[in-house]
Amino acid sequence: MCFAVLTVSQYVSFHKPLFSIILRTTMQPNLFSETLTVSQITFRIRKLLEDNPELQDVWVTGEISNLSRPASGHIYFTLKDKNASLRCVMWKMDAMRTRPALQEGAAVEVHGKIAVYEPQGQYQLIASLIQAKGEGALFQEFLRLKSMLEAEGLFDSERKREIPEFPKTIGIVTSATGAALRDMLNTIRRRQPMARVILTPSPVQGVDAPPALVNALVSLNKQSPDVILIARGGGSIEDLWAFNDERVVRAVAASQAPIISGVGHETDFTLCDFAADLRAPTPTAAAELATQTTLDDLHSNLTYAQTRLTDLISSLLADHRTFISTLAARLKYVSPERRIRSEIQRLDELTRQAASSILHRIQLQSARVDGVSKRLQALNPTGILARGYAILTRASDGKVVGSVADAKDEMTVRVQDGEFQVTRTSNANRS
Repeated sequence: MCFAVLTVSQYVSFHKPLFSIILRTTMQPNLFSETLTVSQITFRIRKLLEDNPELQDVWVTGEISNLSRPASGHIYFTLKDKNASLRCVMWKMDAMRTRPALQEGAAVEVHGKIAVYEPQGQYQLIASLIQAKGEGALFQEFLRLKSMLEAEGLFDSERKREIPEFPKTIGIVTSATGAALRDMLNTIRRRQPMARVILTPSPVQGVDAPPALVNALVSLNKQSPDVILIARGGGSIEDLWAFNDERVVRAVAASQAPIISGVGHETDFTLCDFAADLRAPTPTAAAELATQTTLDDLHSNLTYAQTRLTDLISSLLADHRTFISTLAARLKYVSPERRIRSEIQRLDELTRQAASSILHRIQLQSARVDGVSKRLQALNPTGILARGYAILTRASDGKVVGSVADAKDEMTVRVQDGEFQVTRTSNANRS
């Protein structure tokens, strides 16, 4: 992309023929033309200016005057040189991205497009970018280098490496006397005081800075840090140019350790930002990104892990207690002791049943014996003797005399209270 930066006078002189055409075509008397209102003629002038592509992409250089910053956030100023002036306005969204601090008398280069403010009939420059005078050529060189290195693949996202979450060694490449180093060290000390910091100082501005930065990166990589911070504070494009040097960008891309670039402020971009594994808006932010996990985070993580471990152990113990209780209940159910006790109880029950059965049988047999005894007693011959009967037996053989024929000479008579002897004297037959 090619462009020319014009002074205000050059800009007006360059486009003077256009303004002459506008005046001739819109202001020359014509008896047959219609009569226009002020709004209509202003609208036509606006259309002619805003439809001209050359006026919609211009760079103009001059000094700022009549600078105004109303509460709306827009910026109003006049761009002038010794021969001409140009009214300018920058809308709020573009103004928020403007890096240089605008002030009266500052020499700047302004990019924008020509427009017409119809209520006052004024043409003005709608500014989209403001940079310090002289930055235009550097910006073009920046775009050229960026395009070339990007085509080589140095900025590809596939090359980006993860930043270690808890680096043990952090390398820093920056000026040993700058405020950026102090801010980074304070941040690292606060967030990860256990991290080892290796500083390889280097100038960060001027013609000596690029080779010194390259040597610092090469030297630092030999000490195998976990991550490297390359950083410096903010400044103009000239101040930051060392970090756009091709040698430095290639050294960043070739680093063995992942690199975080924290060059300038939030709105500053350098080619090192694109080649680095991670870009930080400021040096302090670079130190924060290098120490993603702080001591507080570690303490919180440890506390959470301890609580989680305690809960898991408690849950595991409870599960094992339940399991053991289940096994104990099952073991108790099938244990020999339980079976022995059950059998003992069963034996006791059988013993009671046997004793009861035997007693019952004894009672039955006793009743039977008693009955038999009574029947025997009723049938006992000796029982008859009590009623006056007697038993007669032969003395010779003791045979009971049941008939006359059985009677012999000597016989024994048994009565209730004893025996006595009798002798048969005669035979008598009863008819």
